[in-house]
Amino acid sequence: MTETTFDAIVLGLGGIGSGAAYWLARAGATVLGLEQFDLGHERGESHDHSRIIRLSYHEPHYVSLAKQAYDAWATLEHEAGEQLVFKVGGLDLGPRGGAIPLAGYAAAMRAEGVPFEELGAAEIRERWPAFAIDDNVHGLYQRDAGICAAARATAAHQRCAAARGAVLRANAKATAVQVRSDGVAVEAGGARYVARALVVAAGPWSARVLGWLGVHLPLEVTKEQVTYFLPPDPRPFEPERFPVWIWMDDPSFYGFPRFGERGVKVTQDAGGRPVDPDTRGFAPDPDISSRTRAFLAAHLPSALGPELRTKTCLYTLTPDRDFVIDRVPGLQNVSVAIGAGHAFKFASVIGRMLAGMATGAHVAPPPAFAIDRPILRMTTPPKAYMV
Repeated sequence: MTETTFDAIVLGLGGIGSGAAYWLARAGATVLGLEQFDLGHERGESHDHSRIIRLSYHEPHYVSLAKQAYDAWATLEHEAGEQLVFKVGGLDLGPRGGAIPLAGYAAAMRAEGVPFEELGAAEIRERWPAFAIDDNVHGLYQRDAGICAAARATAAHQRCAAARGAVLRANAKATAVQVRSDGVAVEAGGARYVARALVVAAGPWSARVLGWLGVHLPLEVTKEQVTYFLPPDPRPFEPERFPVWIWMDDPSFYGFPRFGERGVKVTQDAGGRPVDPDTRGFAPDPDISSRTRAFLAAHLPSALGPELRTKTCLYTLTPDRDFVIDRVPGLQNVSVAIGAGHAFKFASVIGRMLAGMATGAHVAPPPAFAIDRPILRMTTPPKAYMV
């Protein structure tokens, strides 16, 4: 079998992998990106119009990374010549004493010097009358939060990577990875490719790729969904009038103003069932639909109109819901990222970090993202998906 050589190979061209291909090409590396399906497919985690981007997070290292994410997206926007991040403001709200305390988010933003407002229920109702909340609810508002245009951003990464010489191959499923003395060999689409460095950004298929390298992590892939509802009066939900929002409790819900569709996008976070990414179906989960409609009826009734469409996606969950961004132990030329169902906002900066690892730069992700942290060495670890 003929071999073709590159400086780096990226396995998976979703949000993070496409970001890695772009930043590698930007660094002057020869890059091969391999995607097992069509570019922009809807079988994984990175499609649809929108993802929340925010500086509000539960730990300072996430807030710090979010700052870097805005910078990375700005670089891509400049090169791509299109806006990808839309700041509409972001509201985290929930009951006092809820399952996801707001105090940690406030402390993390203070530690990183991020301005925000603490709001009581009356202030939330006054600013956004659509919320039907009692006086026990409180919130945090951060003005720089908003929407990252997911499918457009991934396409921009790919387009700009290709313009810089990256080779991006769709429908080229990897079937084997072998570490050799001269680098890493990957067989995909009936061809063999060799590179000095390998980046694994395989999303729900990460376990399969890492298994070829002798690494086994306790990951769980779940089928999630989002639904677009058409409000009877959509005007209060225009982006200039309504923020992205997250209900901080268990179950947790989140939503958007109108963006990309006629309706508003709402769903439960991490409410789906475990699936096999190769055999999972695409039909909506009626239980998630029921819980989402009940939440809207209780807390955002004016958004509850006809369901325009429901789209499914996958989460690749670590048991602690923290990312994996690291080199594979014992293989300094193989790096991996797993986004745990909340990484799209970071896709470009994580891609930049992976590119740095692949090119030998000194990149030190937070210890919380280590591939060999204690919980990932457990066979049956406890799971905590509320963040």
